[in-house]
Amino acid sequence: MLIVNGVDSQNKYLNGPDQVVPVDDYITWKPDGRVKLRMASRGLASEPPISVPGLLSRTVARYPDETALCTKRNGKWEKLTYRQYQEKVRTIAKAFLKLGLERYHSVCILGFNSEEWYISDLAAIHAGGYAAGIYTTNSPEACFHCLESSRANICAVQDKKQLDKILSIRSRLPHLKAIIQWEGEVDTSIPGVYNWKQLIEMGAKEPDTQLDNVLKTIAVNECCTLVYTSGTVSQPKAVMLSHDNLTWDAHTCTLRVNNVQPAVDRIISYLPLSHVAAQVIDIYITLGSAVAVYFAQPDALKGSLLETLKEIRPTKFMGVPRIWEKMYERIVAVGSSRGALTKRIASWAKDQGSKHHLARINGAFSADMMGLPQDFSIKEMLRYWQEGTTCGYKLAKSLVFDKVKETLGLDRCDVFVTAAAPLSPDIKKFFLSLDIPLMDAFGMSEAAGAHSLSSYPRFKSDSAGELLEGTETTFDGADSLNGPGEILIRGRHVFMGYLNSEEMTRAAFNKDGWLMTGDVGRVDSQNLLYITGRIKEILITAGGENIAPVLIEQTVQAELPHIGYAVLIGDRRKFLSILLTLKAKVDPNTGDVLDELDNETRKWVAGLGSKATTVSEIVKSKDPVVYKAIEEGITKANKHAISNAQKIQKFALLPVDLSLNSGELGPTLKIKRNVVYEKYKDIIENFYKD
Repeated sequence: MLIVNGVDSQNKYLNGPDQVVPVDDYITWKPDGRVKLRMASRGLASEPPISVPGLLSRTVARYPDETALCTKRNGKWEKLTYRQYQEKVRTIAKAFLKLGLERYHSVCILGFNSEEWYISDLAAIHAGGYAAGIYTTNSPEACFHCLESSRANICAVQDKKQLDKILSIRSRLPHLKAIIQWEGEVDTSIPGVYNWKQLIEMGAKEPDTQLDNVLKTIAVNECCTLVYTSGTVSQPKAVMLSHDNLTWDAHTCTLRVNNVQPAVDRIISYLPLSHVAAQVIDIYITLGSAVAVYFAQPDALKGSLLETLKEIRPTKFMGVPRIWEKMYERIVAVGSSRGALTKRIASWAKDQGSKHHLARINGAFSADMMGLPQDFSIKEMLRYWQEGTTCGYKLAKSLVFDKVKETLGLDRCDVFVTAAAPLSPDIKKFFLSLDIPLMDAFGMSEAAGAHSLSSYPRFKSDSAGELLEGTETTFDGADSLNGPGEILIRGRHVFMGYLNSEEMTRAAFNKDGWLMTGDVGRVDSQNLLYITGRIKEILITAGGENIAPVLIEQTVQAELPHIGYAVLIGDRRKFLSILLTLKAKVDPNTGDVLDELDNETRKWVAGLGSKATTVSEIVKSKDPVVYKAIEEGITKANKHAISNAQKIQKFALLPVDLSLNSGELGPTLKIKRNVVYEKYKDIIENFYKD
């Protein structure tokens, strides 16, 4: 199909943007490719597809004057309504076309979450291109890979720091026509560099004709967004997500949460928008339900998030595991400083909270097994399951839970989600006892976000959530239909393919069209999914035993709560060993990990009888009392091992905690194992010298 100025020369398929162009294949790797949708005859998978521009138009028609985006400038929150949001998207889309954005080429976006990020993303899609986020921590070479592989015509950057990265590689990017800097002083004397104001003025002068013509050619089953994988093993792959992938998954997740309130709910956007989970939640779920988005400060993950939480008091909140771990540590630290009476009250309250929620959870599943409706289990069965705990729970809520939530800025929140990496079941149980049930999710970039998602009270602390309605799941290499085995998935949320890579696209699917996730798991009779390991992370010892490292690492951290990170070693080795870090303070301005122990770890070390106040003091001297305490913790953890091969034989304390800045953690604070292995290979080899 030849597109000239956004118009199909053959005058076919001009009913966009919500049209579905007929094709026979479920996968593609071609920039202008389209895919067949896995529509069903009934249920959620049968619902009519809608494009990203169509979704925005529908919400604007329903909630034109409701708050969409909120940005804090000069100490005041400036708000954009959904009508204004669409107007700005169209204006910037026209400017992108004026600057030369071509069909099926990208607009790369490099910066922290902001109004300009959102508008650039949707404007690129409206103008017939791809939106492609780049992590702010990327090096110039990593940025080059994203820009070059996506044939970027335009790059939107936040500030001079990010602009300099792009300018350093610009000469090697033949498709790049313009760079827009949306924040700070902009040197517009540099050819092809514009500020945000210039972009708005440019778009405002353009007629709507070209944009409207391009929108007519858009199809729901073509690519609108590229999400780059983490690239921990090889170069990041460009995951092609269609309009339907994103809007259908967002809609399905919204229904699972089941109490999203249009024009009432508010969230805080702080996780990197280059990550698929943040895009689906922060951009598409909010867009579909007219939820207000408040942008956190750029240093949110370095410490300012708590202040934003307390100021905005969101009604829904998703945190990566490290966020919940930090909150857990804060609550425990405050609790340990209280008097005996306060501690007794807190302990009693947590007991009441656990009983209350376990009763609701058990009641929900019991009602399901008895064939009773879900609302019956909540409204009626609780009178029997919770008898004797209701009054206690209400008192505990008033005395303890409400105050804890208020301190965290979560007192208005009714949905709490953990995603992007495994979170210890013990920490989930801790928050459950404090009236904060953490809903887990499982997904991947190639599944447009979520494939399973918990819904209170139908959840269990060791589950990754209930499989989403309208999706399909099976298990490879399993003796049973319910696993365990490699998790294979299908559905309207499964991606189109990897851009310009036929080989990798075909390798991602088996012969029957199932996406191979690389995760090992099982599903129970309640349709809850359990992740038991990851094929790429599975350690296979020299003795041939398959070992999932995450569960063992979490067990060690549960026994040694002052350990920051634990990285299990043992692939093709005779025994298991582990690298550990001590929790240290972080520079609030740079995010760099300091040598100084954090306050709670320092107290723990002092309680052992050590005078050390820094990590280096402990590591250099192999502080006897600290090392002995760690050995004892590992011994306790080993008691949980299901075989001798799964017991840890040796450990080493690393000289510094892992961090985002030093490269051992990804954007969602997951460990980059290959980076850690390479950085500390001498220590690892020393484990096995004998």
